[in-house]
Amino acid sequence: MMPRYVRSTRLPVPRSEAFAWHERPGAFERLTPPFMPTEVESGAETIEEGAEAVLRLLPGAGPRSPRWRARHVLHDPPREFVDEQVSGPFAEWVHRHRFEEDGEDRSVLTDDVSYRLPAGTLGTVAAGEAVRRRLDRMFAYRHRVTVADLADHASARARGVTPMKIAVTGSSGLIGEALVAFLRTGGHDVHRVVRRPPRHGEIGWRPDEGHIDAAALRPMDAVVHLAGEPIASGRWSEEQKRRILESRTKGTRLLAEAMAGLDDGPRVLVSASGVNYYGSRGDERLTERSSPGDDFLADVCRQWEDATSPAADAGVRVVIVRTGIVQSPQEGALARQLPFFRAGLGGRFGSGRQWVCWVSLEDVVGIYHHALTTEALSGPVNATAPEPVTNAEYAKVLGRVLGRPAIMPIPRLGPKMVFGKMVDPLLFSSLRVLPARTLESGYVFRHPTLEGALRHVLGRPTDTQLERTPTP
Repeated sequence: MMPRYVRSTRLPVPRSEAFAWHERPGAFERLTPPFMPTEVESGAETIEEGAEAVLRLLPGAGPRSPRWRARHVLHDPPREFVDEQVSGPFAEWVHRHRFEEDGEDRSVLTDDVSYRLPAGTLGTVAAGEAVRRRLDRMFAYRHRVTVADLADHASARARGVTPMKIAVTGSSGLIGEALVAFLRTGGHDVHRVVRRPPRHGEIGWRPDEGHIDAAALRPMDAVVHLAGEPIASGRWSEEQKRRILESRTKGTRLLAEAMAGLDDGPRVLVSASGVNYYGSRGDERLTERSSPGDDFLADVCRQWEDATSPAADAGVRVVIVRTGIVQSPQEGALARQLPFFRAGLGGRFGSGRQWVCWVSLEDVVGIYHHALTTEALSGPVNATAPEPVTNAEYAKVLGRVLGRPAIMPIPRLGPKMVFGKMVDPLLFSSLRVLPARTLESGYVFRHPTLEGALRHVLGRPTDTQLERTPTP
């Protein structure tokens, strides 16, 4: 008899909606843990019977095989769908996704997996325990995301939100990929805005040349603007600083002017900005009502935000999302620090007294969704967690989550010799930013505490988070 893994979770929606969520494009991306990175090589767009997907298991994702080929062998809405491994790391793998009613407007999701390890697996008992621990971490993550996503979409529907057509620039970035998947699983029709020749359902633009396909933009209900040169992609030469500024201002103004010129075009623009708008301010508590700073990045953010004014002047509802340091093991500050902390070489930067305005990727996505669907909201909102921490506290919490010491202080001189002028605003600036208007507008954070956010994205849940809900 094959080993069996079962996890059940109560969902805040009827089973028909829970099943439909899994059928929509983006579900696979939403359910893939960032600590078990997997890349889709083909398929994964449908769970219809006979559909196949080929997945590439990236380093750290799987036990043996770099590829996993799966086939859907049963599609019985809204009760069940089943996929099985055709080839991959297991000798056998059959995964049943079952949905049962739990009253009038709730349901129960059960993931039921039967599997068999490859013949000759060394240390079979130990390997079996390792597989179960991996499955526990993976499905605990998947169920947390499923419950929270379904609850967010249900809340939006209860407020009268209907499916929208949404154009998204910068959709291939960390935030863009996560947001597109979230919106699509919620039933929204998402159109990527791309610089390359557009495929079906995409919108072409060339911001450096001042071109955008306004006709394709016209049917949209809303635009999310995320595009911009990464600020940490290279040393800050004068040329790089020019690219950082113009990649934001040119594209933003082009979009804003195009929207302003469409009488029957999209009426909502949610545009990215950064908390560097405020500049380094020590222990000062900063909210959306605080004045801008006076350094390079503060000036970039101010001009970036000002570039949305043509849309606002034309009556478009404009929301500016000033985003903090996004916590993801795939990209950004956390990803760069992880190898050192895992080796026991992590620690605070400098004195460690500078404030870190962190935010989980799930909450950044949630705040963009909140901005899109909250009619009364306009102007700047901070995408930062309600509990900022000092850099020393950040290092302490990350070390505790990883089970590693975090006592190696990093002086300013070393990073500055390697990275130049960007080091001070990126590593040693102090930004105690609070999401005052975000909270006032009704947004509820999924991850208000740093430890909870890090445990979620790093697959280090507490024993309580690993507890399974028994099937009724």
